[in-house]
Amino acid sequence: MDNKYTSYIVEYDKYLDLVQQNIIKLLPDVDGLARVLRESEIYSLSAGGKRIRPVLVLAACEICGGKVQDAIAAACALEYIHTFSLIHDDLPAMDDDDLRRGKATNHKVYGEAIAILAGDALVLNAAEILVKDAIGTSDETLRLGKLKAMDIITSLAGNDGMIVGQVVDIESEALLLNQSNAEDTENPILQADYIKRLDFIHRNKTGALIAAAVLAGGLVAGADDMQLDALRQYAEAIGLGFQIKDDLLDIESTTEELGKPTGSDEKNAKLTYPSLYGIAASYRKLEELTFAAEKALDVFGERAAFLRDFALGMQVRKN
Repeated sequence: MDNKYTSYIVEYDKYLDLVQQNIIKLLPDVDGLARVLRESEIYSLSAGGKRIRPVLVLAACEICGGKVQDAIAAACALEYIHTFSLIHDDLPAMDDDDLRRGKATNHKVYGEAIAILAGDALVLNAAEILVKDAIGTSDETLRLGKLKAMDIITSLAGNDGMIVGQVVDIESEALLLNQSNAEDTENPILQADYIKRLDFIHRNKTGALIAAAVLAGGLVAGADDMQLDALRQYAEAIGLGFQIKDDLLDIESTTEELGKPTGSDEKNAKLTYPSLYGIAASYRKLEELTFAAEKALDVFGERAAFLRDFALGMQVRKN
């Protein structure tokens, strides 16, 4: 195995272990008769996955000179919000999926009502641990950085990011399903609208939380404007690239490899890069974004080796 790749894996596992140690520990408890709520939350939080968003929080913090322990709350809060989005995405009213990471989706185990409430609770849990973490920080500069991280996480999860991306994604499904004939889909005016929608969906539904992760880590570390700008450019590139890769895997991978049903984008008439531009052009775009992500990190020099390797890993991942 290549020494550089081995080093990347060791570093990734270091961040991942910190997340695994704290992801359930920081989750607020539930007393009394509502214990099923916590069980439902833990079920989805423990379903596995690469934890890329919390890992990016910790990596960005360290690259900017911060201490990873100071960013643990932000990292776990991001994973709570991401898990909420997955629980709700899988519901019959959304993507209607039965599998997530090789396991039955939350609503298949606990029912739709509890799944909805577990997702709702995870968002509030995220806000709670972020507030408590900031309140408990005596250093004024660090506390301000944590509050700024909370601001970027909550805004990019809501009306400035993930949720508005989801809304446009849902509305775009209806738009495509309502097209009356093949000529409509080749109409240049409609094509321009599709391109605009696709860019908005990908940069918000997927890209926003990845941007929140990278920027939150930098903010906790007290990154300066130049560093934050570099992190923003990097995050925008890998966020869009990550979704394009997901689109390609939905076509080219198997249910066993992904741990969830494949072919769902076509079934649900979703706007994707492959459906709009084709597979070859999607791969070219992915390569361009990987290069842009690496280039954005020049300001950090060798300190950014992990984030560069992460961008490359995003391009070649299998799930």
